[in-house]
Amino acid sequence: MTTWKPDQLGDDYQQHTIVLGADPDGEGEAEAVLVRRTAPAEPRSVVLYVHGFADYFFQTGLADFFAGRGAAFYALDLRKCGRARRPGQTAHYVSDLAWYDAELDRSVDLVAREHPGVPITVVAHSTGGLIAPLWLDRRRRNGNPAPVAALVLNSPWLDQQGSSTLRGPITWALVPLARVIPLRVLPAPVGGVYGTSLHVSGTGEWDFDTVLKPLVGFPVTVGWLNAVRRGHRKVHKGLEVGVPTLVLHSDRSHFSSSYSDAVDRADAVLDVQQIARWAPHLGDRTTVVVVPGARHDVFLSQVEPRATAYDTVDSWLGSLHRSA
Repeated sequence: MTTWKPDQLGDDYQQHTIVLGADPDGEGEAEAVLVRRTAPAEPRSVVLYVHGFADYFFQTGLADFFAGRGAAFYALDLRKCGRARRPGQTAHYVSDLAWYDAELDRSVDLVAREHPGVPITVVAHSTGGLIAPLWLDRRRRNGNPAPVAALVLNSPWLDQQGSSTLRGPITWALVPLARVIPLRVLPAPVGGVYGTSLHVSGTGEWDFDTVLKPLVGFPVTVGWLNAVRRGHRKVHKGLEVGVPTLVLHSDRSHFSSSYSDAVDRADAVLDVQQIARWAPHLGDRTTVVVVPGARHDVFLSQVEPRATAYDTVDSWLGSLHRSA
């Protein structure tokens, strides 16, 4: 029996805690939290959403979009993230992205039990857009493919943005450092421009919890970035996620320490050219669509690019269902 309790997002949402046992990185007991939206009576599909770094699920507009198209919607707050972070745990810290396989496996098994025979689409954003393909590829390689029919990636993090020094010498320096000082915080420029562009306290329209998603993000640690860079190398060698994949990203990047209107019309976090370069390495059935004027989270873009992103997903999933 799965126990659901009310969620902070309101009457249409419930949450279930997934107990994972001892944290492999030694930070107590690990848990993940699965959130669900009240589903249509006979859903035609199921969606499982996976967030990115310094993020958690709050995008009720995304859930409403899928529910309006007959889907049962679920979202997973990964271990040490959002609702799932426990006292004393380092926000979003894992030393190996494969640790997330446990909660992803448990989540798809749960939604498959609640909606037997209904096709599952995984939707993942940013770092989640790296975690989900690696998980699907591992399951396929292990001869136990996940019960997933499609994958939608929203600005997936497929390479380290910035200079070649960051992608080369600094990346390799992380390997020995991660063994001895995994929780050492890496120096980073003061952020907050992207977060401010989203939140109602700044120039945005979303009232998310700034404790769970700080406007300036969370500190980046040596061990976590080393885990991410290992994931990047696997993508660059080539994955096969085993399902049709749609990759959405903006038409431009804009990195700045101060706000301007350009922040609202570009990816202020990742290099979109890198996304375009590496997306074909995810599998043989990958479709890449550029959304002009989109933000890093294309579903939190301004009205016109947001509508374009939703229309693209609707059309793409519709074509898959027609050909099934």
